[in-house]
Amino acid sequence: MSQDVSPATGPAATPGGPDLTSDQILDRVLSSLDDDKAEDIVTIDLRGRSAMADHMVIASGRSARQVGAIAEKLADRMKQLTGRTPRIEGKDTGDWVLIDTDDVIVHVFRPEVREFYQLEKMWMPADALSRVRDGTRPAI
Repeated sequence: MSQDVSPATGPAATPGGPDLTSDQILDRVLSSLDDDKAEDIVTIDLRGRSAMADHMVIASGRSARQVGAIAEKLADRMKQLTGRTPRIEGKDTGDWVLIDTDDVIVHVFRPEVREFYQLEKMWMPADALSRVRDGTRPAI
């Protein structure tokens, strides 16, 4: 299940598909991650905070092999959806794979690598971060 750590502010147009909003692409990304058994999925709304994307998704796979498979399947699904192949970094090692779909940036980690980098802490609002520290993830 995903955890949304920022309120949505409305859809933005996606360059790859004139009929798809960044929120619709986010929904497809989350569905793909769920289908491939990604764990600890967190979404971070970047609208108004960064020009690089509207959403960031962080998830974990249990092994380097699963991390690579999750990333590959997601890239294939995004290509079918938008007609463009997303940019992928890190798939060869499988420790941390970044999938850039333009409006949605996805990070898939092995759990120990995710814990080391703690990427969520850089981007989460302070109130959501305190809930993560307390062990109570914010609800959708």
